[in-house]
Amino acid sequence: MAVADRTAMRHTITAENKKLSKLKRQKLPSLRKWVGLLAGLAIGATTTYGKAHAQYAGQLSSIVIDARTGAVLSQDDPDLRRYPASLTKLMTLYMTFNALRAGAISLGQAVPVSIHASTMEPSKLGLVPGSHLTVEQAILALVTKSANDAACALGELIGGGSEPQFAAMMTQQAHYLGMSNTTFRNASGLPDPDQMTTARDLATLGRRLIADFPEYYHYFSTPYFSFHRRVIPNHNPMLKVYAGADGMKTGYTQEAGRNLVTSAIRDNVRLVGVVMGASSNTQRSLVMADQLDRGFDAEGVAPVARPLMLARAQVGTRTARNHHTLVMAASAHRRVMEVAAAPAARRSHHVRLIGARVRPASATSAKSVVKHRAAHNHT
Repeated sequence: MAVADRTAMRHTITAENKKLSKLKRQKLPSLRKWVGLLAGLAIGATTTYGKAHAQYAGQLSSIVIDARTGAVLSQDDPDLRRYPASLTKLMTLYMTFNALRAGAISLGQAVPVSIHASTMEPSKLGLVPGSHLTVEQAILALVTKSANDAACALGELIGGGSEPQFAAMMTQQAHYLGMSNTTFRNASGLPDPDQMTTARDLATLGRRLIADFPEYYHYFSTPYFSFHRRVIPNHNPMLKVYAGADGMKTGYTQEAGRNLVTSAIRDNVRLVGVVMGASSNTQRSLVMADQLDRGFDAEGVAPVARPLMLARAQVGTRTARNHHTLVMAASAHRRVMEVAAAPAARRSHHVRLIGARVRPASATSAKSVVKHRAAHNHT
């Protein structure tokens, strides 16, 4: 190639490089904007993820109070905002008892099962869309099996066909009770990053359940009940292994850890304890037992020997084995709670009813099944 030709080619390449450089500079602002958008999305995703998982891994929150006076007997980080998991159902039950007290619903009233309720993740009864169960069956399903489909169906009944509306009512009721750090987004406790509470707030709820609805509190001690020829046992191990325990509720999701609210009575002294964020069922039961023991000691109640199996259980051993051990330590005195045989409700003092939208039982149509979008949360 001649020198003149090589020189012309260099000039051409230089000109093309200048054009390319200019084009890149012109596109740079949009590129930066695009990168900034991705960064913003990443930050937002990280923030959401952090919010959904910021549950103080390995750190327990607990509190024990005197159910009569509300006095705090012991506490350990009780104001950390955490996921309630199925402890949410305690508020669902509070709302149900409230509606029963007001006469807005009845124990024998049919609860329609919507498509939305039927698609809840386990634990569940396996309810079929278009079917029904009674209010009392739903209550028993919540306190024993912690059934998410029954909780949703009950919430839809009281919330006028809408679980989100019911969740808003739950939150309003919680704040009325003084649970200022609590927000509910569903009736079951299935994961939602905005559904938060504290151990202190749950202790308040447990205390109010006992004080406000003594005629319904007996449901929490149901060992198991019969539903469609199935015997459904209670998931709460404290009923079997801790002397004086007569309720209330367990809860678990991967994000929340193992949660527990327990009430126990000895020598006419009733305590309410809360443990949140335990790493195993065994740890959860042992921490609760230790906390309640110290609470009763502070109240001057003589100690009671623990069942041998519970006393020997060690935190950190295999969860499945120790869960089995705790069950094997249960009392031999058990009874099946048949729905028709539940004790009749007793009227007590009036409690404010928050936003009940259901009609009286006589006016409730069995055809009022509300269809919703299928849930996508996981338990």
